[in-house]
Amino acid sequence: MSAQTPPRLVDLAGRHLLRADDLDFPTLESLPTELFPPLFLEAFTGYRTETLKAMVQTWPFVRLPLGALIELPHVGPLQAVLEALDVLLAQKVRSRRCKLRVLDLRNTGQSFWSMWSGASSYGCSGSRMAAVAEPRSMTKQPSTPLKVFIDLCLKKRTLDNFLTYFLRWVEQRKTSVHLCCKKLKIISMPMDNIVKVLSMVQLDCIQEVQVSCTWNLSTLATFAPLLCEMSHLQRLRLSHVHVSAFKKQEHGHVVQITSQFRRLGHLRDLHLESPSFLEGCLDQMLRCLKSPLDTPPILLEKVAATLQDLDLDLCGITDSQLEACLPALSRCSQLRRVTDLGVFSWKRDSPSFGLSCGRF
Repeated sequence: MSAQTPPRLVDLAGRHLLRADDLDFPTLESLPTELFPPLFLEAFTGYRTETLKAMVQTWPFVRLPLGALIELPHVGPLQAVLEALDVLLAQKVRSRRCKLRVLDLRNTGQSFWSMWSGASSYGCSGSRMAAVAEPRSMTKQPSTPLKVFIDLCLKKRTLDNFLTYFLRWVEQRKTSVHLCCKKLKIISMPMDNIVKVLSMVQLDCIQEVQVSCTWNLSTLATFAPLLCEMSHLQRLRLSHVHVSAFKKQEHGHVVQITSQFRRLGHLRDLHLESPSFLEGCLDQMLRCLKSPLDTPPILLEKVAATLQDLDLDLCGITDSQLEACLPALSRCSQLRRVTDLGVFSWKRDSPSFGLSCGRF
């Protein structure tokens, strides 16, 4: 039988520390970096709040990904982390060991924990992950705010206890904490609460918005100014929009909505389940987009029964995009005129182009 490889000293030290009731700052200051993730997991799942607080204040990584560890409604460990961050943010000087700049509450941290925790019997990584301990010294508090990432899903008429607690925590620390949300989903929540939540979010961080409930046109008009502040928005999906029979009263709402939509310069994916409210002004909205929509055939299919004029002036359409649009254009039975013929000159005489675009 081959002799078993004896455990490393760092493995033995890890086993000993995991049995300890609490870890003090002097111990954490000299702790090898590779021991932090498995020890943090042990403290988080074991509700050892004092150890958690001490580890947050000496966290040797830039990012702390907690989203994969949170189990709602049991948020006691997360509250302990926020309390530790309060201490950290209030410090004028902090331990040089602490590199924490980002708290990530999205469910995206599995790779971090698996990388650092599965290679040994008690959860530490192998020797190739090892890092030397840094000297116990102090450094000035960084001037950049702490970034907190979260994906928001607003689906209740009132905020749950955790979200209420968390947003209040963010609101009271606006100068030192920036709340960043890349994905926003709205299922059911009053507009007043939506506005309140988004007032605490860095809106220019939002890249995807999905509204999965039926809004009145007036509700969408109220939301539109917030939408235009999402300067990096790439994907927008709107469910049904209810339009009143009194079109004259709704006209002002449509003007307000389209004027804000025109500012979405990075929008690449627009999905409207009921685009009829844009009748007569869809062209004004789309022509202001700085980036081409990734899936224009879907839009053409929605308006195929009524489309009469197609203006592609300065749209920058490519040959491959044109080929993708031809099946949808072939179903536009009312199409009478296409402008900017130079774009299509290479296809003017082809059978497929004649079938698709009819007379011009």
